[in-house]
Amino acid sequence: MLNGIHHVAIICADYPRSKAFYTQVLGLKVIAEHYRQARDSYKLDLALPDGSQIELFSFNGAPPRPSYPEAQGLRHLAFKVDDLDVVVAHLQQNNISVEPVRIDEYTGKQYTFFSDPDGLPLELYQVS
Repeated sequence: MLNGIHHVAIICADYPRSKAFYTQVLGLKVIAEHYRQARDSYKLDLALPDGSQIELFSFNGAPPRPSYPEAQGLRHLAFKVDDLDVVVAHLQQNNISVEPVRIDEYTGKQYTFFSDPDGLPLELYQVS
């Protein structure tokens, strides 16, 4: 039935800032970028190495998403990484605050959280 996740859609508050974060800091590749004049908004398709995608949207006047305290709905977006320490160091070199690394009590794997420019919770999960 389901074969995997194709994409995750994110609405940002500041399109140039979020575009720079996802492409320059996280290193996602641009597939396509479209300005939609009728909506006065952008749609940016970004590729992850496994073929999944992030769609980054800008919509004027979109309300902020409540993340803290945690609200019902999508809790966070998690990225698989091979070496958590390397990615954490890269984020910190780019002035991105990262929570202390934790150990998943059920799998024994390391993980941590950080936020995108709009406060969207993002997780790094070491798969190896």
